[in-house]
Amino acid sequence: MRVLVTGGAGFVGSHVLDRLQACGHEPRNFDLLASPYHCNGNSVDTAIGDLRDEAAVRAAIRGCDAVLHLAAVADVNQVVQDPVRAEDVNVRGTRILLDAARAEGIGHFVYASTVWVYGNAVDANAVTEDTPLSLPTHLYTATKLAGEMYTKSYGELYGLPHTILRFGIPYGPRARAAAVLAAFVARAQAGEPISIAGDGAQTRQFVYVEDLAHGVLASLVPQAVGRTYNLVRDESVSVRQIADIVRELVADVPVVHGPARAADVKLARVSGERAATELGWSPGTPFAEGARRYVESLSGTSGSPSAWAASIIAGSAPTVLRQDPGAL
Repeated sequence: MRVLVTGGAGFVGSHVLDRLQACGHEPRNFDLLASPYHCNGNSVDTAIGDLRDEAAVRAAIRGCDAVLHLAAVADVNQVVQDPVRAEDVNVRGTRILLDAARAEGIGHFVYASTVWVYGNAVDANAVTEDTPLSLPTHLYTATKLAGEMYTKSYGELYGLPHTILRFGIPYGPRARAAAVLAAFVARAQAGEPISIAGDGAQTRQFVYVEDLAHGVLASLVPQAVGRTYNLVRDESVSVRQIADIVRELVADVPVVHGPARAADVKLARVSGERAATELGWSPGTPFAEGARRYVESLSGTSGSPSAWAASIIAGSAPTVLRQDPGAL
């Protein structure tokens, strides 16, 4: 199967490319730059372009059987700083991709959303894919929900076969520097205090990135069409626990607390039972083990989670839009 992966040069996307190759598929990466993890012996077909460029998107999608739409402005700080760009990429970019998928007769469109859509949702036990959603308080969540609604609309109006995946918080090797585990590790490596927004009691359901890549591919089956799945691990980890794990793995640096983040999402426990039952997928990596693997992976990148990016974009981050899904 030939599969277009948007954002394949990014954190989750690069692992999805790995998994597609391992399973004998033909991945095509569509991103603003080539994947630094897929060169030399494991190179992949690559189309360089912007998600908002209709001609580039149409050219990239042509000849593919399925689309895994992972690209997004996902760093919540970037979303707050530039809401216009976030809306342009996350919403209009998704609509452009959906329209190209419809025009090219794509057999399966998979949209990567987030468990942030469950912010302030209430359920007696755990929220599920059928739990009624509250109106979002954060723009990032609003853009991802808009993408979900556009995807469903294209399914209803044009018969586009689709699946929606709501990711837990991805972590692991190749994580972007702003992600919570990567940021804490970098500070501990530098002998600097770990800074926590608020009291650190807020919890998230993390999912190790290689487990997540397996889940994404598990959704490329006919029975997943028209369905929504939570790709989460049934383990809640607090920000304070992350800091303590990093201090054990790296260095026993101090922990300091700052102001809580504005409009920070409050999440109930999210159930991953549907993905386990219907797709046969459940993530097996406990957070502490995944964190250890992440720290070990840094030995191949000069100890920095973003060393490759610094060498490629040479300080031009404002002009290079990283499109990695997932945020704390």
